[in-house]
Amino acid sequence: MSKQTPLHDVHRRLGASFTDFAGWSMPVRYSSEIAEHTAVRTAAGLFDLCHMGEIELTGPEAAAALDRALVGHSSKIGVGRARYSMLCDENGGVLDDLVIYRLTEQRFLVVANASNVHGVYAELRERAAGFDTELRDASDEWALIAIQGPASAPVVAKVTDLDVDALKYYAIVGGTLAGREILLARTGYTGEDGFEIYCRPSDAPQVWNDLMQVGTSHGLVPAGLACRDTLRLEAGMPLYGQELSREVTPFEAGLGRVVAFGKDGGFVGDGALSRRRDEGPDRVLVGLASTGRRSPRTGYQVFDPATAEVVGQVTSGALSPTLGFPIAMAYVRVGLDQPGTRLVVDIRGTRHDVDVVALPFYRRPL
Repeated sequence: MSKQTPLHDVHRRLGASFTDFAGWSMPVRYSSEIAEHTAVRTAAGLFDLCHMGEIELTGPEAAAALDRALVGHSSKIGVGRARYSMLCDENGGVLDDLVIYRLTEQRFLVVANASNVHGVYAELRERAAGFDTELRDASDEWALIAIQGPASAPVVAKVTDLDVDALKYYAIVGGTLAGREILLARTGYTGEDGFEIYCRPSDAPQVWNDLMQVGTSHGLVPAGLACRDTLRLEAGMPLYGQELSREVTPFEAGLGRVVAFGKDGGFVGDGALSRRRDEGPDRVLVGLASTGRRSPRTGYQVFDPATAEVVGQVTSGALSPTLGFPIAMAYVRVGLDQPGTRLVVDIRGTRHDVDVVALPFYRRPL
């Protein structure tokens, strides 16, 4: 039976359609996923992310333990700041992509994907052995709500005592919101400005309802997983299990910049990743755009039209509500990855032309 988030009854009253996602009953849409998608791009959307996992590390060597465990340089994260990182295996394959928050000098919050929480916790615990740090799975102690879109800052400002405008991107601060103690982070997964709000599970319905109450006049709508997927696809953001897996390294995914070599003591997978960096990957993640009406989907094969050879595979694809044409991300052979390259995707037995384009497909106006 799927687990329910602290907001399940709220979603049910709002008429949400539900789906099982990583063992959780999650709202997939409330009305129209295109309308929800458009609201996030033009106003704001409110998302339930309570299924995500939170792992806390505390102690004098918490930073050193994370330096050893992850590919990034966690010890260089400033207090009140965040960084995107990855947990890789000995071969350099990605076990999960993570956001690391440094709450105090000796306290870190690691946010993991819902499907990987237990594995990430076990792996971090093993890699932290011998360091002076305490590690615990705090997922049951946190609820997570995200508000995303150009109207998100004025909405949040109405219900918090925090200086919303002063909060930098990938920063986090403690305070109150809707009269509840929270952590407020300026991060997101949609390509828009926005915030993620960490609170006690028992406080989540009040936080949600207060945001909706003040946000309705700004165009705020509840938003489900369906539009979250098209939003992150337009923004060129990878999803674990599709663009990221144990079968790829950060270098194939175009995320080699998150790997920090030269750390004292190294990190798990550094040997394999340094070789991949030096040799170069044989396939890379690219964007694909089509002028047709049918969208490439996960698992569809990509062909070189000159040779008819299979040269890649689609990882995610959809009709872009913002751009109005089909888009996809795919791993393709190096040499066929330059923008403007014409490729072909087999969509249910019919070959459709696609063009390689630079990621992301969409950037928010400045």
